[in-house]
Amino acid sequence: MLRLEQLFDRLATLAAREAALDHHFALFTLFEIMDVSSRADLKADLLKELDRHRARLLAFRGNPQIDEAPLAEALARIERAYEPLNAMPGKAGQALTSNEWLMGVRSRIAIPGGTCSFDLPAYHAWQQLNGAARRADLERWLATLAPLGRALRVLLGLLRDSASAQRVVAPGGLYQQRLPEGRSYHLLRLQLAPDETRIPEISGHRLMVLVRMMRADAEGRLRHDTEDASFDLALCT
Repeated sequence: MLRLEQLFDRLATLAAREAALDHHFALFTLFEIMDVSSRADLKADLLKELDRHRARLLAFRGNPQIDEAPLAEALARIERAYEPLNAMPGKAGQALTSNEWLMGVRSRIAIPGGTCSFDLPAYHAWQQLNGAARRADLERWLATLAPLGRALRVLLGLLRDSASAQRVVAPGGLYQQRLPEGRSYHLLRLQLAPDETRIPEISGHRLMVLVRMMRADAEGRLRHDTEDASFDLALCT
């Protein structure tokens, strides 16, 4: 989900630009999304997660300590994501596989130099169109993946909002936290200060989370930095 989120964000940024080179990499990103989302069970997994969040939120209805307005808005967001995704036929991007032009570009774009003008003259001709025409094509192709992107954003938004960040201290650049047995966490959020130059190396399993603060040496290799550190951490369910 996180990989796809970053790919959708990149695609939206590139597709909104004018240059043919930006649109070349927008297409490359579109094909990456198709590859990542080609798992047969991805759509079912997302629908199952939306159902899980819906059931969890519905349990709060009628609770006098819960504000009904934001609860109703969250449930509406889930419904707006669920229905189009459920109605989407087949795997994400399946509708694009019948486009011979796109599939011809896809078969060559991962080959170094494979999209040169003499290899794909039709693709070269597309790149000579004005930016608005290329953007219209990209938006039409992206629309077939829109239900997937919307569901991902809703799910990750619900996950991120399920926990409040706490300020924690990592003595000697090392932070460990034991997790309670029987409780499942789906996402860890970590936020550093804007001026922090160290890199957090995060690992964990169902019983523990470990964060080690690292610093890159002159050759880019990461080394453990033993200076104390602090950051915001949230464990999302």
